[in-house]
Amino acid sequence: MILIVVLFGFSLWSIVPLDKNVFGREGLTLGLDLEGGSYLVYQADVTDIEPENRDAIMEGVKGVIERRINALGITEPVVAVQKQEGDYSIVIQLPGVSDIERAKELIGLVSLLTFREQDEEGNWIPATGTVDGTELVLTSKYFKENTVIDVDEFGRPLLLFEWDETGQELSQQVTSRLIGKPLGIYVGDEPLLGEDGEPIAPIVQETIRDRGQISGLSYDEAEMLSLLLNAGRIPVPLGRWVEQEGSPVFESDIPLYERTVDATLGADSIQKSILAAAIGIVLLLLFMILYYRLPGLVACLSLMIYGVILLAIFKLIPITLTLPGIAGFILSIGMAVDANVLIFERLKEELRGGRSLGAAVETGFDRAWTAIRDSNITTFIACIILFWLGGSLGAFMVRGFAVTLFIGVALSMFTAIVITRTLLRIIIGSQKITSLAAYGVKK
Repeated sequence: MILIVVLFGFSLWSIVPLDKNVFGREGLTLGLDLEGGSYLVYQADVTDIEPENRDAIMEGVKGVIERRINALGITEPVVAVQKQEGDYSIVIQLPGVSDIERAKELIGLVSLLTFREQDEEGNWIPATGTVDGTELVLTSKYFKENTVIDVDEFGRPLLLFEWDETGQELSQQVTSRLIGKPLGIYVGDEPLLGEDGEPIAPIVQETIRDRGQISGLSYDEAEMLSLLLNAGRIPVPLGRWVEQEGSPVFESDIPLYERTVDATLGADSIQKSILAAAIGIVLLLLFMILYYRLPGLVACLSLMIYGVILLAIFKLIPITLTLPGIAGFILSIGMAVDANVLIFERLKEELRGGRSLGAAVETGFDRAWTAIRDSNITTFIACIILFWLGGSLGAFMVRGFAVTLFIGVALSMFTAIVITRTLLRIIIGSQKITSLAAYGVKK
């Protein structure tokens, strides 16, 4: 009982209010359909990768995108890899980012820094070099993932980076021919701007081989850039395949599909879900109390504890709640009551057979356990299948339903077998209520 009280007290403290921080966590994390946001799909160009390595490469792409968006601390992204007939796509959900252009900008931040030089007409063109007979562009693709921030003698921030082996050769070739000339730094097609709003294009003073630095950034800009660069680089181009003159052509950085989800729809869905849940729970409580009497009342109390603990789990992990996820939560409440129904029916049978209250409770729980176990195992199997199919097909809403239902059913086993049983033991042990009618059994 002490364990139950402590667990309930901690859970209640952690979820009230639902929109505040607990241990550094935000409030309940809402999915795209409830909070609104952006949905983007990018195809991947894996034509240069061996077929047996493509699955691993795409999982790496997924990890890099997650780390880079998480590094900005803006949203909880949902990123998944889709594979269909040998073609690969990355599906990205950004809850809370309702500006689709801002969403694409966040994805675009995975673009590489490109170093450029001026041609004879003053136009900025990619700075290139030749390594092993191949012409390559000097980009942050060849940075080691260990960039750090330092300050110069005047306290101005510097972004320090190191080249890998290929980058060293390229940097040596480019900077050797650009001594006394500017070296521009671009993010995608736009120049990287300094704190003064001007493009960063330092004059090359000497040949640079092993490492370099970028100055002119504010501390926040340098920190953000360092986080993004250290989060890793994407090994394959992302964009879309299009047909041009009968041949497939890959367009980089252009999503195959984009959609903005209105947060107003999410607010309306939440209100209707809460109303549906309230109606269902009230009817459930009335049935349990009217039909099972005192055990039904105990089940209602156990159900309240169950709901508080489950919300605490959702908040502390955190679990991203979607509309189907809320449906899974509501369904799991019904599953929690279902376990109590099995137990109470066994309890009534034992009481009708002449057993004492204490013996009937213990026997009822023991004999109901196998049915509870088997029914919940089949539900777990269904949840695992739904989760797997949802991931392979990119159906995140299905995965949300499967996760919340799985956690809810697992917790329902604990509340039915431990909490309800403990409360009934305490009531029967007190010998205050011994009438069989209070347990739903006629003499």
